[in-house]
Amino acid sequence: MKTFKFIGLCIASLGLLVLGFNVGAAPHEVVAGLSGLASLDHSQLFTGLLMAGTVGNSDAVMKMLDGVEKSLADFQMKAQRELQESNRVSTETVNALEAVQCKQRELADEILLLKQKGVAEGTGSSSLAASQGWGGQIIRNQGFNDLLRGDRSRAKFEITNNTVTIGGNTLVGADRRPGAVPGAFSQLKIEELFAHIPTSSNMVEYSRENVYTNAAAETAEAGAGPESSVTFTLVQQPTSTITHWLKVSKQLAADNAALVAYINTRLAWGVQRRVDSQLVNGNGTSPNISGLLQSGNFTPHGYTAATVGTPLPRHRIIRRVISDLRAAGYVPNAILLNPADWLAFDLDLLASTPAALSSMDIANGFLPMLFGVPVIESSSVTVDTFAVLDTLAAGSIYDRQEVEIEVSESDSDNFTKNLITVKATRRLAFAIEQTAAVRAGDLSPV
Repeated sequence: MKTFKFIGLCIASLGLLVLGFNVGAAPHEVVAGLSGLASLDHSQLFTGLLMAGTVGNSDAVMKMLDGVEKSLADFQMKAQRELQESNRVSTETVNALEAVQCKQRELADEILLLKQKGVAEGTGSSSLAASQGWGGQIIRNQGFNDLLRGDRSRAKFEITNNTVTIGGNTLVGADRRPGAVPGAFSQLKIEELFAHIPTSSNMVEYSRENVYTNAAAETAEAGAGPESSVTFTLVQQPTSTITHWLKVSKQLAADNAALVAYINTRLAWGVQRRVDSQLVNGNGTSPNISGLLQSGNFTPHGYTAATVGTPLPRHRIIRRVISDLRAAGYVPNAILLNPADWLAFDLDLLASTPAALSSMDIANGFLPMLFGVPVIESSSVTVDTFAVLDTLAAGSIYDRQEVEIEVSESDSDNFTKNLITVKATRRLAFAIEQTAAVRAGDLSPV
């Protein structure tokens, strides 16, 4: 019991001495505190010790604790030996204790200087530092509480750095949001106009009607009927592969799943955006898709400025082409225009005399429709170009593979650089089945 009381006295004196210097206590107050050590329990003794760690840095606190632990172990062993041998603690041991207490005062002086420095550099923020001090973190630590209850003989603490500055950003942590603020995802409208047919081949073949002569006529009884004719052209459309990729670090993939999901979405959209463009403008040269406005895939409207007439020539040419398509036996259900050209249609109406619109037109925002046919705005359509079509008859999309996202680290030097490659791929073919069902050309012919 004497041994434990002696050890407890060492712990308590260290805690009270350091705490006394921290709070600026007078020497006689520290002495008065030391005189009441016998009445303190273990929890109070450790609390007094650890409250000294609320200033300075975590390394200094841990070094001080390690030094105290070693000193206590040495004194415990020496005191046990002396008690066993002579039933008393020697003067030499008492003198050694005084030397340790002298060292305690030096530590207290250093901590006091650190405290004064912290107050000078962190004016206005001392309450924050105190409330989140290292001593407070240790006292509230589960391992420390287990130590006090006797559930363990040693505890290790991880101390959060809580440096207080007045000019930097360390007082308030950044509110980092997951993922990323997205860029523009323009609406893709061309693909949805056509029927989709699945295919398992890398080549789509179909017979397209070339010339049809309808000789059907009334025939007299027993008379010979007229002969009609039709010719076909065999068309082959290879499936096109549209793909792109980028690299991200493995750390990013592991630490920010929301951002990686956004990257996947952006890559998939990029593939679909290219498909949208190819369906209109693809030149048919492998590996390109053969698009709607590729020569041979549509019927030119054939109008000139003189035959279109005025006023509102853009409106007039659209109306004429709609009529031509219906006359050819098709049902026009889409007009493809660049957004800049659709704006020109509205401005033409506003500039007409008298204005060829009503207040209701303005209030409704000029519904995207001309002469009963929906207008499809798409940046894939070149400015001053248009197409009027029957989408059900014009063509079909053959899907070989929908957009697929692949991730691999087996690419180039990915393994050695901790990178992964993310790739988006789609495979499809576009078949223009009836070229007469697409009428297109210049919106402002000469």
